[in-house]
Amino acid sequence: MTADLYGASPLAARADALARHSAPEGVQGVRIAEVPFTAQVALRVDPRGGAAERIGTALGAALPGRPGQVARTDRVLVLGLGPDEWLVVGSEGTAQELQDTLTAALDGAHGAVVDVSAHRTIVRVTGPKTRDLLNTGCALDLHPRVFGADRCAQTLLARAAVILLCRETDPADFWIFVRSSYARYLADWLIDATEFDG
Repeated sequence: MTADLYGASPLAARADALARHSAPEGVQGVRIAEVPFTAQVALRVDPRGGAAERIGTALGAALPGRPGQVARTDRVLVLGLGPDEWLVVGSEGTAQELQDTLTAALDGAHGAVVDVSAHRTIVRVTGPKTRDLLNTGCALDLHPRVFGADRCAQTLLARAAVILLCRETDPADFWIFVRSSYARYLADWLIDATEFDG
């Protein structure tokens, strides 16, 4: 998904409101912003087969061996979503390149490579109170000892299905992958939650 192809991002209309409800840099609290137009490619392949090894080599990092694990390189994040399911995340405009790389590495093996970039947007939540905010709407234990850097989970946040990714622990830096159709709802919930936290 790119700005050229899709116009405004799912949360373009909420950008100012999210900024108003974010703490300024250096202030205790949370900062909320959209990370729009990332490349997102869904991958399904047998983790025990040669194709998985070839894909790891092509990406520069082995596919995470268990759901919830995350591998990262200088150009991609690879989120382990299931025993044979991953989400490969890259920068804007790289979806086709990622698809080509993954398809070539499959080399005819049974598997699936699908561009899902338009399916979700990402909401970034950072700052010292990030975990407190997210835990008001998520049942997962987000303590850094349990859910630290390079951990992900498919879960519910404010009753919306999301993928939650912890990128850093100190300060907390989370990416929330949310379906585009639920993005405004989730943004409004985050705004309300920051007002309540006050």
